[in-house]
Parts: sequence; C-alpha cells; structure tokens
Amino acid sequence: MDSTLQNILLYVQLIVCTLVVLSVLLQNRAEGLGKMFGGGGEVYRTKRGFEKFLYYATIVLSFLLVAISLVLVKYS
Repeated sequence: MDSTLQNILLYVQLIVCTLVVLSVLLQNRAEGLGKMFGGGGEVYRTKRGFEKFLYYATIVLSFLLVAISLVLVKYS
C-alpha cells in the first residue's frame, strides 16, 4: 500500500476513534449503583431523537473503526 494512503487511513482512524469515544461518553445511561442491587424500578423506554441518533452513530462508527483497523493490518 502507498505510504500516503496509509497515513491518510491512520488519520481517519484517529478521527473515528475520537468520535467513538465522544459518542459513548455522551450517551445517557441513567443507571447508578442502585440498579445493580435491584433498585431503580425503571421500565422499558424507547430511544428518541438525538439519543437514538447517537446510539446508531456509535454502532456505525465502531464498525468503521474495526474495518479501517483491519485494512491497515492487512496492508501494512
């Protein structure tokens, strides 16, 4: 693989990695230690709006990160 293309993929991988970390940190879990011990009493609720977008964006970015990593490993 060309060195320039490899450098571009490395920079893209760095950007995607940063976006994955940010999208995971921005997600609202609303679960504390009380949930672990049976507390909370929260019923099922659906994701809506930005929360749903962030959920799907995290999945897509994660797959993209894995794909870029595999391409870099294969051609380096």
